[in-house]
Amino acid sequence: MIDTNKVSIIIPAYNCEEFLWETLLSVAAQSFHNWECIIVDDGSSDNTADIAAFYCKQDHRFSYYHQSNQGPSVARNKAISHSSGEFILPLDADDTLSESYLEKAVVYLTNHPEASLVYSKGDFFGEETGVWELPSYNYDEFIWHNCICSCAMYRRKDYDKTAGYNPNMVYGDEDWDFWLSLLNKDSIVHRIDEILFHYRIRKHSRTTDYLTPNMNKAKQLIYQNHKELYDPFVDNIVFLSDINASLKQQLLETQNQLNNIRHSWAYRIGKIILKPFSLFCLSPKCN
Repeated sequence: MIDTNKVSIIIPAYNCEEFLWETLLSVAAQSFHNWECIIVDDGSSDNTADIAAFYCKQDHRFSYYHQSNQGPSVARNKAISHSSGEFILPLDADDTLSESYLEKAVVYLTNHPEASLVYSKGDFFGEETGVWELPSYNYDEFIWHNCICSCAMYRRKDYDKTAGYNPNMVYGDEDWDFWLSLLNKDSIVHRIDEILFHYRIRKHSRTTDYLTPNMNKAKQLIYQNHKELYDPFVDNIVFLSDINASLKQQLLETQNQLNNIRHSWAYRIGKIILKPFSLFCLSPKCN
């Protein structure tokens, strides 16, 4: 019965010939069989197309599309437009899945029709290894800090209620931006308590290149895309900003007062007078 619920795995791919084969191999090895994998080549200049073509010949469940370079959001939306599954699972072209990921995610969503999204614990591999320590999902905290990995399964019917992945998220965090469109405070989000998703760390990737200042730019875009979500907090943010500015001013004034004291003649003369006593206290006789 579970196998009747088809999963559409969507993979945006850009110049990833070194890693794509391993990603697609992890898809082909899934214990759950009713899936399709839609690869959208985002204008690659390497052999990404050849690797995708090889898998398409080996297994009819793989399909391949090409577009000019427009970014992962456009590629994901294009892949979903060609999908036919009840469930959607986005997967980056350099990450991998444990063989039971689809099975366990589908079982949960099938048995919990009220749930909106399911994902698993993850770990790092590649340039860094270790468990990916993400905090548990809490909507009130989630709107300020993303705690859901990009590889999370959701329902196609819920995607259709959104505008899709936003193409303006050119600095990263397009997944978080989309989750904010997909979910609300009443949404049920579940994390499988197993490491089933494997996130590759590369020396040069969109993730490493995303760090400041792009991180701040991405957050600014998220605020602009979801103003209705953040506007109720604006007054509090302004209030806290005013307090922060006041505290900074007080600290600056205190530092200036200390500097004035240190440069005064009274302070200098006092140091000269007290120096012999400090030397005496540092001698062994004071111990």
